[in-house]
Parts: sequence; structure tokens; C-alpha cells
Amino acid sequence: MLRLASASLAGTAIEFYDFFVYGTAAALALGPLFFPSFSPLAATLAAFGTFGVGFLARPLGSAVFGHIGDRHGRRPVLLGSLLLTGLATVAVGCVPSYASIGMAAPVLLILLRFLQGFGLGGEWGGAVLLTAEHAPERRRGLWSSFPQMGPAVGFLLANGLMLTLTSTLTDGQFASWGWRVPFWAAGLLALAGLWLRRSVEETPQFRALSETGRRADAPLAEVVRGHWRLLLLTGGALAVGYAVFYAATTWSLAYATEHLGVHRSVMLACVMVAIALKGLATPVVAVLGDRYGRRPLCLAGCTACALWMFPFVALLRTADPLLMTLGLLGALLGMVTMFAVVGAYLPELYAPRIRCTGAAVGYNLGGVLGGALTPIVATALADGPGPPWAVAVYLTAIALVSLVCFALLPETNPSVVRQRTGGAAEAEKGATGAAAPV
Repeated sequence: MLRLASASLAGTAIEFYDFFVYGTAAALALGPLFFPSFSPLAATLAAFGTFGVGFLARPLGSAVFGHIGDRHGRRPVLLGSLLLTGLATVAVGCVPSYASIGMAAPVLLILLRFLQGFGLGGEWGGAVLLTAEHAPERRRGLWSSFPQMGPAVGFLLANGLMLTLTSTLTDGQFASWGWRVPFWAAGLLALAGLWLRRSVEETPQFRALSETGRRADAPLAEVVRGHWRLLLLTGGALAVGYAVFYAATTWSLAYATEHLGVHRSVMLACVMVAIALKGLATPVVAVLGDRYGRRPLCLAGCTACALWMFPFVALLRTADPLLMTLGLLGALLGMVTMFAVVGAYLPELYAPRIRCTGAAVGYNLGGVLGGALTPIVATALADGPGPPWAVAVYLTAIALVSLVCFALLPETNPSVVRQRTGGAAEAEKGATGAAAPV
């Protein structure tokens, strides 16, 4: 399990490095280079718009790679998604600026960002199922949290390299070529990830499906037709995690540097400290999910996010590094209280024959609802001299919607479900259309 979980974590970290490095570059450099005729605010909004394209592509990627995972195995998904995302990321670093090729520059940027998101849409489902379907029942939450630590590791890699570059290069050097270096480094990371995953074994559940001939012929159609309500609930439930994460890691970076005058190196350091602590908290929360259930932690995380958004904005507004880090950490700990357990929670909601498609599409649908628009909406709401309380209102509203969605989902932790009366558990599962946990 340690070898499988490590391979899953490493690949997820590399893929999220590819995805996050674009978000940081969008906050710090891409606007003036690819949208020079816009005002500074409009250029930042346009750069975040290309950032959002990746989220729109993720459900499509999860549908395509989910079909492959449910029809042909989880292992091909792990290799194909990593290769696609890595190649697209390297290519972003090679796109000439608007000054060199005109409108072709932002068009290429949007296309490559779409491919990045498409590949990442398949990554999560394959990586999580690799651990969830190999893990023993009592420790499924813990082992499935390893892929959930990947985003933190990927973010630290991406922003650590960005921090080094912004600290050692002049503004002119960074704008000219420095921002491209992290994209080029993605090629080496992708090769390392492919090497780590080359000997990964297929999961027991998929082997059993293949042997019995019970694989789904059209997994996406089966999910949409039979579990559409569950799909919408999981997407709505996870929206707050994405919204809070990208508000803390992407929007706050742009807001602090542009509106508060915080140097980008200082803000990157604040975000990285909060992300590192979030990553360390992930397995701890996952163990609690194995002990007390997935759903209670998700409800607690949503509640914490709803209560923390106004303090988050107030602390960010101080421009004090220590207080900003505290604000970011509180937001990310609320978010990880949910996301540490969803690696086990979502697969348990779907039967093995449609699990790769259902879990991945639901997870990435949450990204569209919560992650794609948050940097754009928050940037627009924060334009002005006063504190951006409207951003706090927006994030709190998303948290409340997600809280309702989680309240309508069933518990899936097998040990917790067994402690209830069988009839009550079955009634709760039947209310959502969820498959029995395995």
C-alpha cells in the first residue's frame, strides 16, 4: 500500500504542479504579456479567464478518462493523463507573447490550458481509485488521502520555484523569460512521474469486473441516467473547497500584490506556509474520517469555511505577513477538513463498474462550480479602495450551498454504516441513489 500510495501521490503532485504553476503565472505575469491592450484590471481578469478554461475542460477529461478507467482499467488513466498534462504545460512555456505573434498568443494559451485541464480531469479518478480499491476497509480514508496530499506538494513545488525566480531575477527578467522556467521544468517532472507509475498494478475491483464481464458499456450514460442527482449533489458539495482554495492561493496573491502593495515574494511565502500546514493536516483528518465517518467531517469543514470567510478577508487586508498567513491557514484548514476524506467518500458512493467515471466527474464538476469563476468574480468584487467584503459574502454563500448538498448525501464509511440499523442505512442510500459502499 505504501508503494502504491506513494506512486499515486507523486503523480498527482506532478499533475497539480502543472495546473497550479499556470494559476501563479496568471496572477503575476500573464496579463500584461498576453493582453497588453487591456487595463491592468482587465488584463488580470483576462488572465484568470484563461485560468478558468482549465476547469471547464476538467469534467470533459474526467468523462473521457473515466470511460477508459471503467472500460479498460485504472492504470491506463494514470499514464495517459500524466503525459497529456505534462506536454501541454511544457508547451505553455514556449508560447510567444502578444508582442511577437499577436492574437495567436492568447488563443494558443487558451488551447493549451484546455489540454492541461483535460488531462488533470482524468488524473484524480485514476489516482484515487488506485489507492481506494487496494486499501483495507478500515484504512481506506488514510490511504486515499495520499492523492489528496498531491495538490499541496504540487503547489509547493510550483510556487517554490516561482518564489526563487521572483527573488533572484529582476522584474524585467521575470517578465521576459523567468516565468517560463517552471513550465519547462514540468517536462522533467512528467518523465519522473511516468517512471514511478510504470509498474503500477491494476486494482482488484477492476480485475474482478473484467473476469466476470460486468464492466459498464457506457459508464457516463449510466451515471447520468441512474445517478444524476448524486452527481449534482457531489459537484455542489465540493464547490466550496475549490472556491476557498483558489481564493486563498490565486486571488489573494493577485489582490495583495496589486491592491495592498505586498511584494510578490512575501505573498508567495505566506501562501506556501499555509499550504504546507494544510498538507500535513490531510492524513490526520483522513484518519478521523476512518474513525468517525466521512460526512460529519465534510459538514464541519463547510461550517468552518462559512464562519471564516470574513476573518479571512479582514486578515488579508492587514497586509501583515503573519496575519495574512493566519487568514490563509484558517481558510485552507476548513477546506481540507472536507477534501482529506473525499478520496474515500466519492468512490464509496458509486458501484465499481461506474466508479471511475462517477467519482471523477462529480469531483471535477465541483471544480467548475467553485474554482473556475472564483478568481474572476473575486477580482471584480475586490476592485475599489475599501475592504473586499463582497468576496467574503460570495465565498460564504458557496459554503452554505455546499453545506446543504453534503447534508443530503449519505454516510459511506463501512464501519459507521454497520453501526446503524440496516434499514436506516439503506433508506439513506436510497434517498440519493448512491450505490452501496464497498
